[in-house]
Amino acid sequence: MLTFIVRRLLAGAVLVLAVSMISFTLLYAGGGNIARRILGQNATEETVAQLAHELGLDQPLIGQYTGWLTSALSGDLGVSWVTSQSVAVSLGSRLAVTLSLVICTTVIAAVVSVGLGVLAARRGGWVDSVVQLVGVIGFAIPGFLVALYLVIWFAIDLGWFRATGYTPIGESFSGWVNSITLPVIALSLGAIAAVAQQVRGSVIDAMSRDYVRTLRARGLGLTRVVYEHVLRNAGGPALAVLGVQFVGLLGGAVIVEQVFALPGIGQLTVTATGGGDIPVVMGVVVATAVIVVIVNLLIELGQAALNPKVRLS
Repeated sequence: MLTFIVRRLLAGAVLVLAVSMISFTLLYAGGGNIARRILGQNATEETVAQLAHELGLDQPLIGQYTGWLTSALSGDLGVSWVTSQSVAVSLGSRLAVTLSLVICTTVIAAVVSVGLGVLAARRGGWVDSVVQLVGVIGFAIPGFLVALYLVIWFAIDLGWFRATGYTPIGESFSGWVNSITLPVIALSLGAIAAVAQQVRGSVIDAMSRDYVRTLRARGLGLTRVVYEHVLRNAGGPALAVLGVQFVGLLGGAVIVEQVFALPGIGQLTVTATGGGDIPVVMGVVVATAVIVVIVNLLIELGQAALNPKVRLS
């Protein structure tokens, strides 16, 4: 187990390094005159040249990347070129917002998807048809459109929730719940649709196996067989899909954060990209890559825990 974890972490480190290198190259190669973008079109050539020298933009690209990587490995992701704030500090506050949104969405999607998937697999008939219809609708409706309607109905018309803004959980738990409920619902629909379909298919496949008939012949009730044995075997594929959804939610949260004016990494990325603030963009890229590596490792460990046949070697 320990060997597996070390191997996966080393592979993840190589992945993060490759992602940072490619991103750094694309940002600087396609950024044009970055100093000009920061200062504006009215700045003089002397001012632009001075800023480019201060930021190290007049150095060879490999030298710029080496300097950035050396600082990043020591925990220093640099300073924002626009706000002069530490990138690590900016990411810390913004990442907490996005992760709280994505984690809550993932938990809700997992619980609801298991319930719907098992219900569809056990009942069949019209219940199965309704669950599949709900899944298709969840796939078809864009998250940002759901977010807009949620704001109109539940925030503006009914006044049950706040339309925009975010309250940290440390300041007020009720305020935190009020600020993330609608965004979580908007993000959950697509994830529920994907995972529920996977759970349904996996449960149907598992219930056709011989061990289920053997357990039923021994007198075990169907509910006990499903929740103690079938779900354990069907959980691996569903967990993999849930992990993919978690990673996808990190990107999908960008639009939802804009709709609800949440100060997450989505909003930070949009602002930094528009302003040519490359240190902030690189910080977001690296942080996202690290999260993806960790999530994939946890998914593989979870699959091994659910199914002892999975060999970690």
